Amino acid sequence: MGLSGLLLAGCAPRLLSFPTDPGNPLPDFAQIHREVTAACADVRTLTAELALAGRAGAQRVRGRAIVGFERPRSMRLEGVAPFGPPAFILAARDDVAILLLPRDNRVLRGERAEDILGALTGVGLAPAELQAVLTGCVSATPGATNGRLHGNGWASVDLPEGGVLYLERTGSRWRTRAASRSGWQIEYPLWQGAFPQTVRLRSTDSRVAVDVTATVSQVEANISVDQAAFTVNAPSSARELTLAELRANGPLGER
Repeated sequence: MGLSGLLLAGCAPRLLSFPTDPGNPLPDFAQIHREVTAACADVRTLTAELALAGRAGAQRVRGRAIVGFERPRSMRLEGVAPFGPPAFILAARDDVAILLLPRDNRVLRGERAEDILGALTGVGLAPAELQAVLTGCVSATPGATNGRLHGNGWASVDLPEGGVLYLERTGSRWRTRAASRSGWQIEYPLWQGAFPQTVRLRSTDSRVAVDVTATVSQVEANISVDQAAFTVNAPSSARELTLAELRANGPLGER
């Protein structure tokens, strides 16, 4: 199956060690959370270019993708091949998603975006959750439930659905350095202005071996996005593809 435009080669840096001490109460944790997530929480639409490197399953990953989002549940993800047509185009609006593999002339319809994305890349996140991870909010659910101060200048803030933001001091302000959420560990080693420049996403589920770093560039937030971007017009000659076939041929499949 034609995913060679995305799945090539790469390597992963050493993992960041999160604080393990129980910590002490963090005063004003809710206000601190509002400050560190102010930019990403205000994002209604987003477009960006991703340079990907790492590993998904048995395959090494290196490639480029163009991504676009519109809240609450619209997304377009296009794998940029070195030459010729895209490696894939995944478009989703609300609960309807479609995947086109132009090089194979195959199309997958009628599945959730997160299920297609999980079969395609190993990262099974819904559009709003993927946007939250890439922009530094980590969770699409707003708010914070608790906060703690740790040693070595770290703090942590608990999120409503079980996630945790890990913060470091940057001058007189806090900045998100890493996070955890169900099944995933996330690192933000570099920032460019209000948004992360580098995002590392590693699975903590032994059944999903994914460790991918995205360098994020060409970020544009809250711009007008053509609604046609969230659909794909598949050629009438395209052969139907099932989610099971995609999963079997993807990075976490048997082949």
